Amino acid sequence: MDVVAACKAFVAVCGYGSFTDGAAAARIPQSVASRRVAALEAHFGSRLFERSSRNVVLTPFGQDMLPSARRLVELAEAMEHDAERAKLRPFRMAVPTICLPRLLARLITDARRHDLNLDLHPAEPGERAELARTLAVRAALVAVPPDEAAWRVPLGLGAAADPDVPAIYVETLRAGRAERQARRRRIWIQPEDDVPHIRDRIIRLRDAVGLQPAQVRVAQSLVAATAEVLGSTDLLLNSRFQGAELGLHWRPIGELELVRAYDVTAGSREDAQRIRTLLPGAIGRCIGLSSDEVSSAAGDRQWE
Repeated sequence: MDVVAACKAFVAVCGYGSFTDGAAAARIPQSVASRRVAALEAHFGSRLFERSSRNVVLTPFGQDMLPSARRLVELAEAMEHDAERAKLRPFRMAVPTICLPRLLARLITDARRHDLNLDLHPAEPGERAELARTLAVRAALVAVPPDEAAWRVPLGLGAAADPDVPAIYVETLRAGRAERQARRRRIWIQPEDDVPHIRDRIIRLRDAVGLQPAQVRVAQSLVAATAEVLGSTDLLLNSRFQGAELGLHWRPIGELELVRAYDVTAGSREDAQRIRTLLPGAIGRCIGLSSDEVSSAAGDRQWE
């Protein structure tokens, strides 16, 4: 038996002195109100009402039980009100600055369908990790090694002109003897990819194929890096989605596979799991996964 629902019916019938009117006030059929009161009487083993053809009157036992029933109903209503307020409390989450506003707006909309009121805070990787560590946000989408990730975004190189090749090999940036006096092509790393599992791998590749140290650079911003690439033959390390948004010709890297890898960290394990479970597709789209990649990533997590 649902004691709260039964008490609501009991209190409503008392207030109107009628099962018909009380049921209407409680927005339930009269037959349901009768069953609930009867179930409450059976539960306590005593009658709450003396019934007649015209009205209902509380028994002495019903009079004794009415104050407690009212308190229970009031407490249940207060709890429902508090639950609605809790759903509206902002859930502050740090997200990558590379996320487009329209996709962040869609993420917020999707979250509201799950009674989650997201307050998004775009930040660079180091700042996101620090915000999560200090609990300045309730959760953060942080950069992690690929084998720890819930989302993985393939990276490649973007160029202003179509390279007309299926992949770009970093070794082709090595200058020949005749080109040693010319400006050497560079690979620009944007702040979002200035994390060890990405930056260190591309630097090791740079050294392995014999490029100069200055040929792999970390830019101060995505805008600055893109400006360098659009005005030269330099290359930008980015995702396919980013390349399309920036008007660059994107190709995979020939010598290695790089991915942006993300997971959710939060002050509580429950909050982190809630974000992973409820919003995998919306987050995937924000960080640059295609619809097919979002579906594939969701399928992978079902098996984990």
